[in-house]
Amino acid sequence: MLFTNHPLLRGVYLNLVVFILMLGSSLTLAHHGIATKFDPAKTLTVKGRVARVDWSFPHVHIFLLVTDGTVELPWYIELESPSLLEASGWQADAINIGDVISVSGNPARDDSRQIWGDSITATSTGSAVFTMTTPSLLSTIAIVDTKATPRWPTGQPRLGAEPGEEGYWVPTLNVLQETGVAVDMAANGQLLNINDAAKVAPLQDWALRLYEKRQQEFLRSDPTYLGCRPPSGPRKFLEPYGIQLLEEQALDRIFVIAGGGNHDWQLIYTDGRALDGGFQLDDGNLLYYGRNVGAWEGDTFVIESEGYNEKFWLPGGLPHTEQMHVTERLTRTDFSTLNYEITINDPGAYTRNWSSSWTLKWLAGQDPPEHYCQDNRL
Repeated sequence: MLFTNHPLLRGVYLNLVVFILMLGSSLTLAHHGIATKFDPAKTLTVKGRVARVDWSFPHVHIFLLVTDGTVELPWYIELESPSLLEASGWQADAINIGDVISVSGNPARDDSRQIWGDSITATSTGSAVFTMTTPSLLSTIAIVDTKATPRWPTGQPRLGAEPGEEGYWVPTLNVLQETGVAVDMAANGQLLNINDAAKVAPLQDWALRLYEKRQQEFLRSDPTYLGCRPPSGPRKFLEPYGIQLLEEQALDRIFVIAGGGNHDWQLIYTDGRALDGGFQLDDGNLLYYGRNVGAWEGDTFVIESEGYNEKFWLPGGLPHTEQMHVTERLTRTDFSTLNYEITINDPGAYTRNWSSSWTLKWLAGQDPPEHYCQDNRL
């Protein structure tokens, strides 16, 4: 109310309201991959006065008023999430209302007044306020490869933190493709060359056509982004905000908590129950995380999962069907490293079984950062 009642700012407020309404449904993609909404092949620089800073999840937003002749036009600047910006050294008080700044970045594909900000410069001093350096939680990790794998008194490796400690796993990559394939992709799985689609995995013809369509639309219809659906299947082990494994040996189960996706969680049962017939009320139900059982093979924890619904996408828009069976193998080779391997068996979408693998690194001393995909939907 103080803002709207100020006689000098009432017009600014009305401009912002009109601008927000103009953005409409496009803001529902604010936490999607950059290439979905913005064109990475183009760059644009605008200079204006800061009218509002929205430091909240899923992405930080700056509302900028840019002079065009005799009028001020509102521009919408989108940045990374608060967690990743803070990890790269930027804080919420770096920019204040009234500051005049210059912003460079990728313009919106639909030619609306929106930019994905790569760099911000203070006009008064000419100094850089912020420069995007592909922020990643990995950059904050002090790797301790020489420390041995922590173990339970039984000698079994610990997948999570030791007693009295905190920590979680951060993946070293965020895209999915078959082992041995080297297709160039953006961080969200967007292909740099659509002609590489058939190389990513052994897709059936219908699944390849669907995958190509999703890619050609820049993954904009991904249910995980549009509706905050859980990061299901291997996607949870590719989340840039990490994954936490909480072992409850006394109850024969492991909690798997995704750092992104509203901290959704699933249970892996280690009590020897059957994958088919051992879940009582969930037997026959099709779930986002499916039904999951796990067992140890030496120092490797093997997870078998099935019963997935078709309401989510695999990373990068790869299709799947209700027939999908997933085998995951987790091996903690030392204190800081978790090797992850997945085999996907889905005769409804693929011509054969296929596998992929990557490593995750241990970020000690904290829980996964807060990251919720609905907080600043406008």
